Amino acid sequence: MKKRTAVVTGGTRGIGRGICELLKEEGYDVVAGYAGNEEAAAKFSEETGIETHKWDVSDFNACQEAIEAISASHGNPTILVNNAGITRDGTLKRMSYDDWMSVIQTNLTSVFNMCKGTWAHMVEENFGRIVNISSVNGQAGQYGQVNYCAAKAGVIGMTKALAQEGARFNITANTVAPGYVATDMVAAVPENILEKIVATIPVGRLGDASEIARAVWFLCREDSKFVTGSTISINGGQHMY
Repeated sequence: MKKRTAVVTGGTRGIGRGICELLKEEGYDVVAGYAGNEEAAAKFSEETGIETHKWDVSDFNACQEAIEAISASHGNPTILVNNAGITRDGTLKRMSYDDWMSVIQTNLTSVFNMCKGTWAHMVEENFGRIVNISSVNGQAGQYGQVNYCAAKAGVIGMTKALAQEGARFNITANTVAPGYVATDMVAAVPENILEKIVATIPVGRLGDASEIARAVWFLCREDSKFVTGSTISINGGQHMY
């Protein structure tokens, strides 16, 4: 296998970290993107040996600059995992416009930003693997998350369109839709609410980041070229359709 350069946004913690570690283990040249915590990013690099770059995925120009810098130092990035995401929860009645826009920009527009920047590199290489991280809540909906659910549902639709556009260039685009995984984001959910959520998961537990990472790795493989436009749901049976 040719050593491929993989870019993972939101790559220094939680699901992103699990993805970065597994891709590195499987021989990819991995670069992890992060937004703000430089101390945590430095610790991540020290522990994993994975290079990090700081940029705002909601900023189109910042994404293009980051991608070009990575391309110059690592070669054309042909593996892209769009994992970065935030929550700004609240019912529609209480949700501000800023809360709506910040989630849409970070969770959905960022996917456009990153795909736009890496697309030409993938076409040049006649190879690309795009894996977009959605959510069970983008499939099933969730009370108090109209912004998050809209963004994550949008990711699924966008991925299907990308799959059709990329097919003739050997670029695949797929979605992984995790359920509730034991990450810092889920840990921030109040304990009484989290207990109710776990009670709705048939396997009776939260997921692990490594379980999501294995699905991402499968979709990034050279021999997964017939899998495109698909959504892999990993939610312990919480939502099936």
